Amino acid sequence: MRLSDVALAKADRTLVLKKLLSSLYFPNLCSQIMKQKPVHPSMEPFLEGKVILIDKPLHWTSFDAVKKIRILTGVSKVGHAGTLDPLATGLLIICTGKFTKKINEYMGMEKEYTGSFTLGATTPTYDLESEATDHKDIAHLTEAMIKAATQPFIGNILQVPPIHSAIKKEGKPVYLAARKGEDVMLEPRPITISEFEITKIDLPKVEFRVVCSTGTYIRSLANDFGRELGVGGFLSGLRRTRIGIFLAENAQSLQQFEAGIKELKGV
Repeated sequence: MRLSDVALAKADRTLVLKKLLSSLYFPNLCSQIMKQKPVHPSMEPFLEGKVILIDKPLHWTSFDAVKKIRILTGVSKVGHAGTLDPLATGLLIICTGKFTKKINEYMGMEKEYTGSFTLGATTPTYDLESEATDHKDIAHLTEAMIKAATQPFIGNILQVPPIHSAIKKEGKPVYLAARKGEDVMLEPRPITISEFEITKIDLPKVEFRVVCSTGTYIRSLANDFGRELGVGGFLSGLRRTRIGIFLAENAQSLQQFEAGIKELKGV
């Protein structure tokens, strides 16, 4: 056997091995790539690649929205550029086709949020997913005190993510251990909060606007803000209003998107 034949045989074996490993360890990815079925002619642009701005509704997960887009368009290659918790609403960037390659670029963009903190108590999840505990009196809080408490969080800071989050430690999401009552330790991460303002005070709730870098947990900010005031606090409302140049006001609801798809298909 010639040396070139040996090299070709080795290359063929390597290719077969890669395909076998992919099917074993990445079955979902393989099935999505291999099972792309023909789409309605009007859906070809989505197959080629589009950026869709969706106003995510309350109680929906980000994956719920992605799944809905897949079903409506028939395109399997769909992803989102930054998770929004089920209890949050607002801008969700969804990419299809070749535009999924831009997801990391969009995820790295600056983000703006509005919402509300509830002062005078804490929750294990730092939001409304769990019951409030450790109640404290807030009668002494003044507008000046509340607004001044934003200052330590503006700029380049270190933030500890919530233990009830999908961050992985030793290959497993940390919320699994947190739900079992196990001790979970997460290292603080560098983030940037360029703007943090209190827009309304109606105790125990205070409304806010935040402009921050990717990787910022607004739930952690709520908890830390309450600690700064000495009374505790948790996130009671959240809406993402901007990602980079993309605005929530230009996003469409899933109902609007579905109606547009039906119109394109002539249904």
